[in-house]
Amino acid sequence: MKVEVLVYGARELCPSCVNLPSSEETASWLSAALGRKYGDQVLVRYVDIHHPTGEEETAFSRRVVKEDLWYPVVVIDGEIVGEGNPRLKEIQHKLKELGITPVETDVKKE
Repeated sequence: MKVEVLVYGARELCPSCVNLPSSEETASWLSAALGRKYGDQVLVRYVDIHHPTGEEETAFSRRVVKEDLWYPVVVIDGEIVGEGNPRLKEIQHKLKELGITPVETDVKKE
């Protein structure tokens, strides 16, 4: 099973998120962190709210703007799991609910 994690945002920071990483930086960080833990079971994709592709992304991008959500907005399986400063534990909890389990690593303990 594969799960797509969508990170909605814009190049400019939201006014309340000035000291936080950008949406693109958050997507990159999540991709690395989740990739290490879950391998190729999880795909993280950044969606620019001003240039979405497809109907679903366009509709959700409009929602981000209309509801004045703090971006980045992290969405998994149609559910918002993080907004503004997403928490890795909350994202991992949602992945666990969806049946995604960590991959085994080959690190030997001495």
